[in-house]
Amino acid sequence: MEATTFMISITHTENLTGARINGDYWDLNELNQAFYAVIGDENKYYDWEGSRQRILGITYEVHHALQGERNLDYVNNGLTKETMKQNGVVASEKNIYYSVDVLWPELIFTSIALNDFIRLYMKAHTHPSLDIHITTIRKFQSSIGEALQSVMSKEEHDRFMKILSSNETNVQEYAIQFVDMLNLAYIDSTKENREKNLGTIALKLAIQDKDYAAFRDQVLMSANKTKSDIHDMAITKKYPEDFEW
Repeated sequence: MEATTFMISITHTENLTGARINGDYWDLNELNQAFYAVIGDENKYYDWEGSRQRILGITYEVHHALQGERNLDYVNNGLTKETMKQNGVVASEKNIYYSVDVLWPELIFTSIALNDFIRLYMKAHTHPSLDIHITTIRKFQSSIGEALQSVMSKEEHDRFMKILSSNETNVQEYAIQFVDMLNLAYIDSTKENREKNLGTIALKLAIQDKDYAAFRDQVLMSANKTKSDIHDMAITKKYPEDFEW
């Protein structure tokens, strides 16, 4: 395998509704390959199946971005007509970059959940600190943290990054419907409230506070009545078909 430079960027969408994951074809393909590698096959980590499904949702979006079905940007690559003339080549002066928008609560949860899968993945690998898939995901998590820095207070950001880097997060049997609830509330918020509350949302997902605990108890109660697994419980509220990013 040839050495590659991972150049994924994470930026805010215009209305702070989500984050834009941006990179060239190889960047996004490398990210997806890393996701698939660490989360394993279906039912390999059954108690994490709900969280695995959320990560798969991101891989689905990235895959469609790679097919040119989301956003396309043309970026100058530094090649000039003089350079082409000197080297006797004819090529485009722009590179194609692919991108996809993801709701911020969804992306934050994904960054947290990936910690669990990295821990599980590391158990089967001799030199995990040098594993290319882990390195790719760590850079992805770092890019998310960097983007959040502009909308979080220093105290919030330091606390969130400390939790994320501690590798002590736990999404085993997570009530993933909580992410849907945060997503839907976030969509319904104004841009100003998104900017004001995103730090709180990030910490709520990372810490699993009393609001999450109460919510999970309700989901478990419903799951027990129908003898269903927690990750199979569906929410009743629907996502809007269209909203401003």
